[in-house]
Amino acid sequence: MEDEIKNKILTLQRNEITEYFIYIKFSEGIKDSHNKEIIKKLAEEEKEHYKKLKEITKRDIGENRFKVWLYLFILKIFGFTFGLKLMEKGERLAQRSYIGILNNFPEIKEIVSDEKEHEEDLLRILDEERLRYVGSMVLGLSDALVELTGTLAGLTFSLRNTSLVALSGLITGISASLSMAGSEYLSTKSEGGDKSPIKASIITGLTYILAVFFLVLPYFIFKNYFISFIFTLIFAIFLVIFFTFYVSVAQEIEFKKRFLEMLFIIISVSFITFIIGILVKKLLGIEIR
Repeated sequence: MEDEIKNKILTLQRNEITEYFIYIKFSEGIKDSHNKEIIKKLAEEEKEHYKKLKEITKRDIGENRFKVWLYLFILKIFGFTFGLKLMEKGERLAQRSYIGILNNFPEIKEIVSDEKEHEEDLLRILDEERLRYVGSMVLGLSDALVELTGTLAGLTFSLRNTSLVALSGLITGISASLSMAGSEYLSTKSEGGDKSPIKASIITGLTYILAVFFLVLPYFIFKNYFISFIFTLIFAIFLVIFFTFYVSVAQEIEFKKRFLEMLFIIISVSFITFIIGILVKKLLGIEIR
């Protein structure tokens, strides 16, 4: 076997044993017996992948300890559904780069393909509480981004004073977050289902406040109102990217379409309120210094 091919197979082999350790170590902290059993099954399948590759390379190889630590951290912070699906996404991308090698070993290609499909089926039946409240998170974030970014655009170009804009934006944002939390409580309660209305309202409110913090922050840092608003837009885009990526991985939906849709709405609303702010300032003849 050529050294280049062997090294690439060893890389695949290391990925499999690394994922085995991620699964097995993470399963130790899971209390839910249903989820614990699924994670253990995933671990065993990764171990089988490793053994099949070892039959070709004739070598033992250790796990990537940094990758184990990194994914255990992601799983802890962002939840196991997101973390595990992100891990499987990365593995599928890696396999595509080795497609030529796998074609040279059809027996491995078939085994890996079949078992990956099985793993995806197992991931789909994972039950994580926090994933039930993704809708509340998205509601809080999307409303904050659209409403507050638009409000800040109007205030920025009508008041042209960062201190006044920051104060107005903060008061508006906190008031809106409480209103959204109350609306989500009533909405969730009327729907019934297995979601807690209190949890849904808290998640919506906290997500809204988090977005408010990042959007208003530039007005507390910079004195120039135009620079402040540019950074508000930059923060808004980063928040959209982060949450859209989270939801697209956790719920297996298309990232690009959702991201562009949200971005278009934010820019459109900001532009409209910017025009309204200028018109109000001109029509009323208000000058704030």
